[in-house]
Amino acid sequence: MSEQSKNLIYGIRSIIEAIRAGKEIEKLFLSKQAGGELFKELFSLARENNVPTQFVPNEKLNRMTSKVHQGAIAYISEISYYNIEQIIPTIYEKGEIPLILILDSITDIRNFGAIVRTAECAGVHAIVIPLKGAASINADAIKTSAGALNIVPVCREKSINQTITFLKQSGIQIIASTEKANNAYFKTDLSLPTAIIMGSEDMGVKPSVLENADVAVK
Repeated sequence: MSEQSKNLIYGIRSIIEAIRAGKEIEKLFLSKQAGGELFKELFSLARENNVPTQFVPNEKLNRMTSKVHQGAIAYISEISYYNIEQIIPTIYEKGEIPLILILDSITDIRNFGAIVRTAECAGVHAIVIPLKGAASINADAIKTSAGALNIVPVCREKSINQTITFLKQSGIQIIASTEKANNAYFKTDLSLPTAIIMGSEDMGVKPSVLENADVAVK
């Protein structure tokens, strides 16, 4: 049995009960052809609990498992996710200066794991990822991170820009890393409460996120 298949659950009722029991769902796959009241209940529950959800052809679900899945398959997360609004006050209460890493749509699992490994060594307090468009945190990601994903809190947030607004209100400067910047990173005062944004492998930091940064560096 593969590491991924160990975390797979299927069937509408099974997934509903997993969510209600507080299980962290890495991703939920729903059939485009499915319907019915119980299916609607699952979809509504997933939205209420910010579960990343993707509608796919039934054929894809059949490839994921040979079991009777009722148009619904989910993966239980390898880690527990945190809320950034709970993390920041805790950092300040400890008398520490917050250092947050925001990963804007990093999708390569091994890149993600390597970044987290480096972040843990650098003393990053928490990592923020978007609810949609981020690498799945599976066994490969944890292995590549050398276990750092079990140490550094990961916050999965619905909106990166809303998170940035909250961080600014919490006295944290927002620094975006981009090759298009004119400022050198070593000229930036990183002794202040800081959140650093890193963009995706191909597109970099999204323009809508970049414009909310206090400063861009390279």
